[in-house]
Amino acid sequence: MAADDRRTRILDAAEELFAVDGFDATPTARVAEAAAVPKGLVFYYFPRKIDLLLTLLQERLPVPTKEAVSGVVRRGDPAASLMALHRRLGLDSHDSLVLRTIIFRESGTHPQVGAHLRRLRRSLVELTESALEQAVDWTSAKTLRRQAAETFVSVMLDHANARRTDGGGQPDVQGAASVVALALGAPGLA
Repeated sequence: MAADDRRTRILDAAEELFAVDGFDATPTARVAEAAAVPKGLVFYYFPRKIDLLLTLLQERLPVPTKEAVSGVVRRGDPAASLMALHRRLGLDSHDSLVLRTIIFRESGTHPQVGAHLRRLRRSLVELTESALEQAVDWTSAKTLRRQAAETFVSVMLDHANARRTDGGGQPDVQGAASVVALALGAPGLA
């Protein structure tokens, strides 16, 4: 069995167990058992239990980079650009639902997780602001663009969180994109 395979199985098991039972309630022995590896191997790859959680977040729910905006901007159409960015980021995809469960649950009790969540949100706002700046053909104030980006990111995160909890009445991301475009003074929208 390859080392990468064992490490991946440990991460897979930890992700599932942390999502169901929580980080603090999941002993490393259960992670090792679920991954079908010796407990010592868990500590070989992840010297502290928190390292296991942080690796999950860094590798499986990374902070997006500027490349995420590449190819999503529709010049002159900020609403379409926001929707393309939303699809590219995939915050409401099934793959990230489990990790979002973990990150929102653990962010209040583990400062490192809260820091990851803040970096993630800050990056999302910066990427959204960049997409808006590139999409808008007309001049808009930097403060307004930042507020528009923060608003749209809040709706995206709320939408993703509603999907995570399978809540009804999910936020209307398309509607939010249209409202943001209107706020920026997009011509032809009313």
